[in-house]
Amino acid sequence: MNRLRTALQNKRLSLFVSLYANDAKLARAALEEGADGLKVHMNVGHRASGNHFGPLAEYEMTFREIRSLYDGPLGIVPGGATEDIRQEEIDRLPGIGIDFYSIYAFHLPSFLLRSEQLARTFAVNDSFDLQLVRGAAPFGMDALEASIVPGNEYGSQLTFADLLKYRYLVETSGLPVIVPSQRKIVPEDIPALYDSGVQAVLVGAIVTGKTEDGIRKAVSELRNAVDRLGGN
Repeated sequence: MNRLRTALQNKRLSLFVSLYANDAKLARAALEEGADGLKVHMNVGHRASGNHFGPLAEYEMTFREIRSLYDGPLGIVPGGATEDIRQEEIDRLPGIGIDFYSIYAFHLPSFLLRSEQLARTFAVNDSFDLQLVRGAAPFGMDALEASIVPGNEYGSQLTFADLLKYRYLVETSGLPVIVPSQRKIVPEDIPALYDSGVQAVLVGAIVTGKTEDGIRKAVSELRNAVDRLGGN
């Protein structure tokens, strides 16, 4: 079975890391400190990190190296706009070891819905009509990424209002919900996130910073917080 789908069947909260750069050294650091899965990027400018990522050809060997480091979920943001997503690149991803794609609903071209080997996740932002997620499951979507924090609030503290929105998406979509670290998620937030019903927390540059040491510290602390929750 697809690695992401397997991970999302677990009752325990998963801890994923969105890598600041497509770098095997950073991937190794995250994994050694307890990350369950990783996310990489191509064809996109990443707002939280300030990085720009080029086409698949620039990273294929790096992705293969990252894949060789572990057997958990490995996902990719395939593009920052609909026109940046190329069928020929998508077709190559399963052979490289990519398990799932992650992309905003308004950037997701219809041909991605026909992907058989890649698990399908989509993101919604703060301006998206959240009621529309009711219709996602019949399209074969595997998970929803709740990227609902306004850009001008990135890096601020998690609030109860956020948790209520996450809970709403869990209940309304009927899909596993992944929460990215648009807020400055800290270990003390983990129990509340778990209680909101989300299936995974995806931490990136806002939490980890842009260094190997930052990744190690943040992932280690969050891993300990997740493990204290228990679960299977």
